[in-house]
Amino acid sequence: MEERKVAIIGSGCAGLTAALYTARAGLSPLVIEGDESGGQLSLTTLVENFPGFVEGIQGPELIDNLRRQAERFGAEFRTGRVKRLVLERRPYRLELEDGEVATQAVIIAAGARARWLGLPSEQALIGHGVSSCATCDGFFFRGRDIVVVGGGDSAMEEALFLTRFASSVTLVHRRDQYRASLIMLARAQANPKIRWITNAEIVEIRDVEKQEVTSIVLQDTRTGRRRELPTAAVFLGIGHIPNTNFFGAALETDSDGYLVTRDYVFTRTPGVFACGDVQDRRYRQAITAAGSGCMAAIEVERFLQEHAAG
Repeated sequence: MEERKVAIIGSGCAGLTAALYTARAGLSPLVIEGDESGGQLSLTTLVENFPGFVEGIQGPELIDNLRRQAERFGAEFRTGRVKRLVLERRPYRLELEDGEVATQAVIIAAGARARWLGLPSEQALIGHGVSSCATCDGFFFRGRDIVVVGGGDSAMEEALFLTRFASSVTLVHRRDQYRASLIMLARAQANPKIRWITNAEIVEIRDVEKQEVTSIVLQDTRTGRRRELPTAAVFLGIGHIPNTNFFGAALETDSDGYLVTRDYVFTRTPGVFACGDVQDRRYRQAITAAGSGCMAAIEVERFLQEHAAG
């Protein structure tokens, strides 16, 4: 069985930053890239809020830069995903699709994926007017009419945030009852920029050929009747799914599947750390993911020194 000092699960901003720091510490990390190499940034177009890039940078380019920087210091990358994480005793064991790896420490940076509607037109327009991150992309639609989909706190938060930029925000929900907390719902309802459409679902987002959002097609969930609504963007506020299915009950998660950590990056298992969107349900930004990846790497280095591993 292959043996490592540290294995990093995930290759988004958190995982790549952790790879950079552990590589510079001489730990020769192995990075398991996962199903979505590069994480959510690889699906993003222009990133304008990552420090140091005055004119912004394309998401895939930022990921490529981070990866090459980590490789420069000795990080090794492996395509594929972890099928199972065995944490009964050290060295811990990662069961991969093409073998097993034993490791003295683990950094879980597996990220989270947005919940999507599953429409072909939606997937074709991600990064071109379809987004799951108001904080990332709201600025691009200043003075425009936009749509938010959802009925929970996430949707209310997205809608309220987007009123800072948009002329109007139309909140589309497939039911007439909301899952949002009363206080969040009241705040949204009190905002004059937010409009409401209930008992409707989006069945198409136009215009794929133009590679920009021009309108949505809504279908009434009671009558089946369809109508078109002009909009410049569609923001999904139906939550995220943390990528934590590969370790079962080995680590503690909250009710939505996010890893529970203490002191920022510590899990309940010694030598196992978590960073980025897999444990951060609040901020979900590239820069906060990078920061937590740095923290996890520093703690791994300290852990291995204390336990004289390798």
